[in-house]
Formats: sequence, C-alpha cells, structure tokens
Amino acid sequence: MLSSALAFLIFALVAALLGFWGLAGTAATIAKVLFFVFLVLFVIRLLFRTVRDV
Repeated sequence: MLSSALAFLIFALVAALLGFWGLAGTAATIAKVLFFVFLVLFVIRLLFRTVRDV
C-alpha cells in the first residue's frame, strides 16, 4: 500500500510539471489518503503486536 501511495505521489508530481493541475491534485489526494490508511494500519498492527507479546 505504501508503494501505491508513492506511485501516486510521483504521478502527481509529473502531472504537475506537465501542467495537468486537476489530474495532479486528484493524484495527490489519492496518495495522501493511501498514506494515511497505511499509517493507521501500521499503528494498529504495532498495538496488537505489543499487546500479544505482553
């Protein structure tokens, strides 16, 4: 999932450089959402791992 977020971020940067501002904004939003979903799942996994180890 993190690789998808990075791919959309790179896609957004390239689109912005080429002048496709609407497409760049959409891709950046998708990258942001994927990153935060990844972050939440990562934190949940860490919490369950520490609870299980105790």
